[in-house]
Order: sequence, then structure tokens, then C-alpha cells
Amino acid sequence: MSETIAWLVGAFVGGLIARQLGLPPLVGYLIAGFGLRSAGAEATEMIERLADLGVTLLLFTIGLKLRLTSLAESHVWGAAGAHAFIFFLLSLSTLLGLGWLDVPYVRDISPVSAMVVAFALSFSSTVFAVKVLEDKGEMAALYGTLAIGILIVQDLAAVLFLEASLGKAPTPWALLLLALLPLRRALLWLLEQSGHGELLLLFGISFALGGAHLFEMVQIKGDLGALLLGVLIASHPKAGELAKALLGLKDLFLVGFFLSIGLSAAPNLDMLPLVAALLALLLVKAFLFEQLLLDFRLRARTALLCGLSLASYSEFGLIVAALAVKMGWLSADWLAIIGITLALSLIIASLLNARSHYLYELFSARLRRQERPQRIPVEREIDPGNANAMVVGMGRVGTGAYDSLARDRGMYPVGVDADQETVARHNAVGRHVVQGSATDADFWHRLHLDDGRVKLVLLAMPAVSENVFAAEHLRKEGYAGSIGAIAKFPDDEAVLRAAGVGQVFNLYAEAGSGFAQHVCEARQAVANAAA
Repeated sequence: MSETIAWLVGAFVGGLIARQLGLPPLVGYLIAGFGLRSAGAEATEMIERLADLGVTLLLFTIGLKLRLTSLAESHVWGAAGAHAFIFFLLSLSTLLGLGWLDVPYVRDISPVSAMVVAFALSFSSTVFAVKVLEDKGEMAALYGTLAIGILIVQDLAAVLFLEASLGKAPTPWALLLLALLPLRRALLWLLEQSGHGELLLLFGISFALGGAHLFEMVQIKGDLGALLLGVLIASHPKAGELAKALLGLKDLFLVGFFLSIGLSAAPNLDMLPLVAALLALLLVKAFLFEQLLLDFRLRARTALLCGLSLASYSEFGLIVAALAVKMGWLSADWLAIIGITLALSLIIASLLNARSHYLYELFSARLRRQERPQRIPVEREIDPGNANAMVVGMGRVGTGAYDSLARDRGMYPVGVDADQETVARHNAVGRHVVQGSATDADFWHRLHLDDGRVKLVLLAMPAVSENVFAAEHLRKEGYAGSIGAIAKFPDDEAVLRAAGVGQVFNLYAEAGSGFAQHVCEARQAVANAAA
């Protein structure tokens, strides 16, 4: 137990240093794992258990947010399938070419063994991509949902490969899992009765971990079970609240995952040429995703950010390497090679994704020239119609602002939200809402506000960084009207004003004032009626 505590303290120190340097904490966890491994440390059983719990909860929360219809889009399964095939051929050719050049560890590799490694390299890390998207607050952005869809297609292929390789077919008892479908109504009732506190959290943990164990009992991968169980209850209104309740616990357990990756192997100088070549392929992987998505008529920004989100190797590679060593296809050294390559790929991908918006801004002119003339519907030009006000971020605050402008001010607002389901829900009840990501520089370029019709823009997104980004790009596009934004903390106000926001509404400071005013007005109305 003392070793586990020491490794976690090391991960904390590494994560803290990474944060101070402006990097994602997971980079610090990986480097801490490398350092501990170099000092002779090994992952403890507790660290491995934390890692397993983190991955299971991660896939469960993905299921809670997953729309199965998104997987049917041709740019999801088409891009995933085409990329897997092309990158497999590129990786196989690279490995065989390095073997011909007498590079250590591949000089004697057989074509079959090279095919196994190439197949493992074609996958991207689901854990990493979801963590990065959550940290950036862009899970609901188009490129985020697209990346998740591609990863799920990959994960399903990985599960099928493992089941076939291990010769573990599901037992006949697996048919009993179909009973979960008629039990869904009872499960949703339990979710509803769980309230908003610790019972909700306990329901989520019990359902995710217990369900994963149930799938394992019938020879089906538990992580896949957690994903499917999340999908089973995803349509309930409290699914989003459950995902948020699990967020902190899931992130804590995932520290064990990233730490265990770093602890999996220590670098060896003889491995460096091969590792360097595989890391060079990583940039090819991201570029290939970008080009394929452009071919599927997505915008350059969406294609680039999605490609960067998938610019990593997968933890699936370690599983495949362990299986290949067990089957005698690869030497034990390949466990270290794959482990080091995976960890370094996550560090490189973290650095790229931390600067993804900057990279797009830097290369936007060249990237836009690569776009196809025709776009998929969600990527076309945006027309706000006859709106004279705009509300960006249609959560509870944004919805209230929208209704107040329409009802009390007689204005014609248009709402903007990145989540397609949120947009559809508002449009179904009569609000005029369009889909768009406020952190997408091209969104403001595609949104035609140059006619001066929109006089007021209200930024109601929860993250101050998003509101700042939106305000800066509104001004950059020449918008001269009024901009208002919400803030949570006093120091946010100065940042927003510097970005061009004229009026800042502090949610916490103004809530008490609004509450008192509402009660007093209601009290006065009652008194007037009595008189």
C-alpha cells in the first residue's frame, strides 16, 4: 500500500509541474511513470486496479453521451474503415522496410508478426482522446463527436479481434444479457429515484462496474459491456447529470491508467531508432485522418482538430503485444517497445492538442484551400435569418436569456449551441437555434453578421475561456454591436472586458440581487391585488 501511495504522490508532483508549464496533467503522470520505472519501480496491483476502474467508468460515461445514429454517418464509419486499412499498409511497409535496413528488433520479424504490430498501431487511444476533449470542454463540438464515433468503431473492431485471437467465444449464457432490454424501464426508474446526491453516484458506479462484471462472466469484454450499458440509459434526462457526477471519480482513477502506462517499460537505447520511426508514423496518422475527413466533405478545421485528437497510439497495442508474446509471435522486448511508443505518443499528442486552435489559426489559409466545394449539412454556411439578437450557449442560463429577450423585450433572438441534440430540442418547442461551436474561429466567419441586423450578442457559455474566445472573434470579424457575457468570478470580468465584452453579468453576485427583486415584486403584486 505504501508503494501505491508513493507512486500516486509522484504522479501528483508530475501533474502539478506539467500544469505549471501549461501542459495537460496527464503528461506529468506519464513522465512520472517513466521516472519511477527507470528507478526500478513497477506498477502495483492497486495501480492496475485503479486503471481498470478508470477505463470502465470512462467507457460507461461515453455510452451515456453516445448517439447510435452518429455511428451510421458515412464520414464516421467510412473514415474509420479507410484509415485503418491505409494506415495498416503504411505501418506494415515501414516495419518490413526497417527490417530490410537491419534495424534492431525488426531485422528478423516475420511478415505475420509485422502484420500483428501494424494492426495494433492502426488504433488510437480512446482514453486519451476523451480526456483531452473533456479538458477542453469540446466533447459536444462536431469534431469531438466525430472523433468519439471513430474511436467506438475502432474499439468494436478491437474487441472482435481479441475475442477471435483468444478463442473466447461468448458462452450460451450471454443470451441472457438480452433481458436487459425489457429491464430498461426498471433501470430508468431506479435512475430517476436516485435523486441528485450520493445515491446517484452510487447508482452509476454500481451499474457500470456491476454490469461490466456481468459481461465478463459470459466471456464478453467488460469494457464493451460498460459502454453498452451507458447507451442503454443514455436517453434519460438524468444521463448527463450522472456523467457529471462520475467525472471527478473517473478522472481520479484514470491517473492510475496513465501512471501504469509509464510504469510499463523502461527505455533501451537499442529501441530508440524503432521507436523514433513509429513516432514519425504518428504524424502520418493524424495527416491521413485529416485528408480522409476532407474527402468526406468536412471543413478543414473539423478535419484538423479531429485528426489531432486521434494522433496517438492505443493502449490496445499493449494488449496485442502481450497476446503476441504469449503466442510466440513476438519477443518479450516488444512489450517495452510498444509501451514506450504509446507513452511518448500520448505526450506528443498532448502537446499538439493543447495548441490545436493555435495551429489551425496558423495554417488556416492553406487548410481552407484544401476544402471540398460541397459540405455535409452541418458544415454549411450559417444564416441567422431575421434575428436581431443572438444567445450563444443554450443551457439553462442561455435559455432563460433567450426567452426573456423574446417575451419581455419583443426581440427576435437566435440561439447557438454546439450540441446537435440540444439544438433539435429547442427547435422542437419553437425556439430558433442553430448549431455551431463558439470556439470554432470559422464559425464566426461562416456566420453572417455583417449586415448590422444583430444588435446584441449574449455569451452564456459556462467556461470563461469560451466566452473570451467568442468575444475576440466577434470583434475580429468586425461586429460593432453590444456584447454581454456571464462570469462566475470577479477576476473573469476584467478578462472579458479586455476581449470586447461591454456588459458582464456575474452569476453568483447577481443571483442574490435577482432573487430579492423577484420576491419583492411578487410581494408588491399581492399587496396591490389585496388593496
